[in-house]
Amino acid sequence: MTSVTAVQQSGPDEPRGGRPGRGGRGGSPPGSRRPGASGPPGGKAFEDRAAWFLVLPALLPILVLSVGPLLYGIALAFTDAQSGRTHSTQWIGTLNFQDLLHDTLFWDSFRIGLIWAAGVTIPQFLLALGLALLLNQNLRMRWLARALAIIPWAMPEVVVGIMWRLVYNPDAGILNETVRDLGLGDGRDWLTGLATALPAVILVGVWAGMPQTTVALLAGLQNTPRELHEAAALDGAGAWRRFRTVTWPAIKPIALAISALNLIWNFNSFALVYVLTSGGPGGRTRLPMLFAYEEAFRYGQFGYAAAMGCVMVAVISVLLALYLVGRLRGGEDR
Repeated sequence: MTSVTAVQQSGPDEPRGGRPGRGGRGGSPPGSRRPGASGPPGGKAFEDRAAWFLVLPALLPILVLSVGPLLYGIALAFTDAQSGRTHSTQWIGTLNFQDLLHDTLFWDSFRIGLIWAAGVTIPQFLLALGLALLLNQNLRMRWLARALAIIPWAMPEVVVGIMWRLVYNPDAGILNETVRDLGLGDGRDWLTGLATALPAVILVGVWAGMPQTTVALLAGLQNTPRELHEAAALDGAGAWRRFRTVTWPAIKPIALAISALNLIWNFNSFALVYVLTSGGPGGRTRLPMLFAYEEAFRYGQFGYAAAMGCVMVAVISVLLALYLVGRLRGGEDR
């Protein structure tokens, strides 16, 4: 009775399982810490080490296959490295870059690369935008149209190049056969003509790269709330005004991102143009990557080719910086 009475008379602030700190039911267990106290010594360091251990499998291939070769290529640009074991590599400083400034062939290839990148990226975006708007409509067999639209994206660039070489074949190609059937002439050799080689290659680049732009824009269109279009239609807005005031602001960030990436990817193109023309005829389709490849693996001038690569990396870095600055300013404006 005495123990029961003592329990009943205990105040609300007293723990029921015993004195504080002795491990009773109402008290703190032995070794417990006060609320808000820091964790055990070394806990944060352990978490950091565990995080690095988890990231390392993904980070290691990037360091070995990307960062390492990039640093080696930059160092190689300051040497006279050439093919062959009889030649000893010497450090020559900026001599390769000085020679590059006066190399008209390289700057001509640089100009062709810019024409190629812009000539592929701009039509690619416009056609992909139109196709994305079409595929976003409630059409019959829309799933089939979407599947067919991404077929070029699923094909390797080498396969695309071989296929289009057959299309452009001067004797039995489907393009010249169509020209002859329509009575428009006897056809021509599209890939070896000085005036037609670059436009023909640009057409292939647009066809091969349009699907990924279409998919990105279509994803943006599908995330646009339909209520906005319905409200604009009720206000009397036509199709063009709805696109300008509703659709374009919604997909503008995606459009800028995919266009910037396409411009960089197209400027760095190699496999597609190499399979189609190998840079010919007369250098009319010799992109900077093709020119650097020839200098390195046809003429054995590894140091000079590395200097070309450094220039291209610098140009791409500037493009990325401009894109990131534009994105940051756009975020601040919003």
